[in-house]
Amino acid sequence: MRKYQEVLQVIRRKSKYLMWLFLLVAGISGMVQVTKENISVINPTKDHILPIYSVETDEKVVSMTFDSAWGDEDLDDILDILERQDVKATFFVTGDWVSQYPEAIKKLDAKGHELGSHGDHHKHMTRLSEEENRKELQGCFDKIKSVIGKEIDLFRAPYGDYNEALVKTAKEAGYYTIQWDVDSLDWKDYGVDNIIQTVTQHKNLGNGSILLLHNGAKYTKDALEAVITGLKEQGYTFIKVSDLIYRDNYYIDHAGRQHMIKK
Repeated sequence: MRKYQEVLQVIRRKSKYLMWLFLLVAGISGMVQVTKENISVINPTKDHILPIYSVETDEKVVSMTFDSAWGDEDLDDILDILERQDVKATFFVTGDWVSQYPEAIKKLDAKGHELGSHGDHHKHMTRLSEEENRKELQGCFDKIKSVIGKEIDLFRAPYGDYNEALVKTAKEAGYYTIQWDVDSLDWKDYGVDNIIQTVTQHKNLGNGSILLLHNGAKYTKDALEAVITGLKEQGYTFIKVSDLIYRDNYYIDHAGRQHMIKK
């Protein structure tokens, strides 16, 4: 009986030892997994390509952008407001819009605003082949250059619809692909007050934000001045996208925020 008890005690001691050993191994394994996850976030794979949604900066600046793919009826009103408020904006235009409104393109350029490509025909470019996407990019590029004699290097995918293949194709063609982190939702026609509140109180609004609006939307021109003054009251100034982004020595994090690589 005594010998049985001694054997039982040995088994219990070994069981405790094995249990602690198991917990130790499991804990180390868990730590390794967490470390690997953190590394994958901090150092995304080189093949993972994203557009620029916003830019990391200490300056309280934002960029106002307009997508232009439909009419130009409200353009003069928009330009008057921008001039009165001393704001320079970036207009992403389609090739079709350039062909239909060449005088508007000249006017935008003459007033110091900048132009970017919104594709040639406002197609869902993720549904196109690489060659078709190259033609979409080149077509809009050629039309803008034929009107104002200048080359462009900014691109925004129609509908905001992109994938890595499209961003890679645009990059190879010499373009920086630009998205946004503050959507005015003006295209939903919710009304003037909604546009003002959506932009000026947006959860993503901050230094280096890129704002999305549309000319041709029902309430944009009526909300625009209040949007600008509301942001100015918060201390923001406006610069063009080309003056906001970094062109060399940068990386884009998992949220699409562009950072300068500090040496």
